[in-house]
Amino acid sequence: MKIHPAYEMLRPGKKFPNVWCPGCGHGIVQGAIIRAVERLGLNRDEMAMISGIGCSSRMPVYVDFNSLHTAHGRAIAFATGVKLHNPKLHVIVVTGDGDALAIGGNHFIHAARRNIELTVILMNNNIYGMTGGQYSPTTPIGKKASTAPYGCAERDFDACALATAAGAVFAARGTVFNAVELDKMIEKALTKKGFALVEALSPCPTLYGRLNKEGNAVKMLQAQKANTINLKAAEKLSPQESENKIITGIFYDGEAQPYTEVYQQIINKAQGR
Repeated sequence: MKIHPAYEMLRPGKKFPNVWCPGCGHGIVQGAIIRAVERLGLNRDEMAMISGIGCSSRMPVYVDFNSLHTAHGRAIAFATGVKLHNPKLHVIVVTGDGDALAIGGNHFIHAARRNIELTVILMNNNIYGMTGGQYSPTTPIGKKASTAPYGCAERDFDACALATAAGAVFAARGTVFNAVELDKMIEKALTKKGFALVEALSPCPTLYGRLNKEGNAVKMLQAQKANTINLKAAEKLSPQESENKIITGIFYDGEAQPYTEVYQQIINKAQGR
């Protein structure tokens, strides 16, 4: 029987199904990453997947890449070290909204500012899932979490705007409902020479959905479909009309010299080469 090449990127002997709850979107994101890598013809030995702590950070367990499962919020810091040690590697950071934007917020901002050549896949489920349902920097104002039983009082981050403002060369947002579009965004991000972010909106029916009475996994996906508009369509709407919509697309696609090249130039200069 002919086996699809994508299956060769799964870690041999690992039991499936995975650890994620029924209805979680993280498995769809994993599939999108694998398909993007397969389409680009990248060798597994050329890949490194780095994670911190959280539901999304279990992904390196399942893919047969070079991998590191590190401390909470420190995935980008470890990934920076990996990239500086071996600039030839394609380094993917898989992370969640709490891991990347709260505990690891400074690493996120400064890796973008330095233009470290990383592909960051941020799985945004609007909540800390693995650690008990606390509100995160992307929990919408008014929405409930285990630490906000009467509603979150804080405004939420726009991860793509944050990355772009900090200096990233690529920032895009997709949803697990539209997996084909998500595939293409990740494929594009993997080709960028610099800090590239793909924010993948991934529903959490177990905690966020239950606490906010958003229904089961199917209903959450249906809501994602109904409320999503692309960036071009959103530009034609007034701020009031686009409020509460999920806007997807490529928000920034630019160029800048990556940190590894600048750093090597300084090394050469110091060594008189």
